[in-house]
Amino acid sequence: MLITNATLITWEQPNRILENHALYIEGGLIRDLGPDAELTARYPDEERLDARGQYVMPGNIVAHTHFYGAFARGMGIPGAPPKDFPEILQKLWWPLDKALTEEAVRYSALVSLIDAVKHGATTLIDHHASPNAIAGSLDILAETVEEAGLRAVLCYEVTDRDGEEKAQEGIRENVRFIKKTIDGGQWTADNHGQRSPAHGLVRASFGLHASLTLSDATLDACREAAEGLDTGFHIHAAESVEDQWDSLQKSGLRVIDRLHKHGILGPKTITAHAVHVDAREIELLAETGTWVTHQPRSNMNNAVGAAPVESMLRAGVRVCLGNDGFANAMWEEWKTAYLLQKVWHRDPRRMNGYDVVQMAIYNNAALAGVFFPEAPIGVIKAGAVADLIFVDYHPFTPLTPENLPWHILFGFHESMVTTTIVAGKVLMKDRQLLTLDEAEIAARARELAPQVWERYSSLVR
Repeated sequence: MLITNATLITWEQPNRILENHALYIEGGLIRDLGPDAELTARYPDEERLDARGQYVMPGNIVAHTHFYGAFARGMGIPGAPPKDFPEILQKLWWPLDKALTEEAVRYSALVSLIDAVKHGATTLIDHHASPNAIAGSLDILAETVEEAGLRAVLCYEVTDRDGEEKAQEGIRENVRFIKKTIDGGQWTADNHGQRSPAHGLVRASFGLHASLTLSDATLDACREAAEGLDTGFHIHAAESVEDQWDSLQKSGLRVIDRLHKHGILGPKTITAHAVHVDAREIELLAETGTWVTHQPRSNMNNAVGAAPVESMLRAGVRVCLGNDGFANAMWEEWKTAYLLQKVWHRDPRRMNGYDVVQMAIYNNAALAGVFFPEAPIGVIKAGAVADLIFVDYHPFTPLTPENLPWHILFGFHESMVTTTIVAGKVLMKDRQLLTLDEAEIAARARELAPQVWERYSSLVR
């Protein structure tokens, strides 16, 4: 395929904006790019997709999300509103995840993936929980991701809150699915049993809930189960101050120190949130090469505080940007990340736009590359994966590589995404979904949601 008549935002370092350019895509990769006239002459017989002068850029990457939370939209919480984060977990999320059946897991993922395609999120790192439908749940998610045509990293959250048997079942689900991806299962291999950039859109991590619901024995069991699998962990860490108090009471250690003691940190591990971390914890995250994901909309909604992302970035921590299950409109997360630090510190100089780019573009791409190392991701250059979006943005002031972050922060909107492509396959063209039937999926989800809500209501305390 030849994409013509495009204005490319490459997100190289340094970034380039190339007008009147074209891209040649073959085998899921960008094979060639150059001035439009040159490439149309070079590839005269290729199928063409006219970008009509729109901006063509790498798709957005979501570093931490929860497909399973989709059915919380519009759902009422019985009784008095939760007063703090532990009550939010106990009155909303923990009863909701118990209310999920296999079909509900499937449709909560499908509606999330529709949202991703429509809003230009092409790679998502998910963290799943369904205590009454654990075994095979990651296969269900993998099937939906492949049906959508998106790219995703999946895991199941191990926790002690539902008892030892379910904790062990969660460990088994992670190990089974990781082995399936490693051993050339249908999610990761081409016909020759080797990974290739055009195949294997689903990869795996090892999920853990959070320090506050994991005993020392379970942490050790997870580390031991992961040995030899060449994997890291995906865990919530210090999202609220209660996580720190719980860790200190259990072990005499702060959360990050405790995870480090149990061998959980490392260059393939993702710690979500890290709102309440001190200077030594930040040093440990940097020293171990552990990834941190920042979810400002969620942190504001849960009133847990503002993560010290500027300090972490300065210390060398690889901070990324996720959404924690909020809509996959990642430019909204950009804007919230940009504004939150200013109001939190009462200082308009806080959170430079380039820092947002470092998290959302370069660090997110590097994290995705841990799981998809076959070809560069999140960049437009020869040899990179062809995960692309078309953006119908008409600036009324000059747009340059230097001021692009502020055009995105104050001008871009998810409604401007018109076309979404992953591994060279067009998933949405001119705002028309090509792989998923939104009306049909939404209709079935509306039938399932009241059933989930009814089961939820019987479980909530």
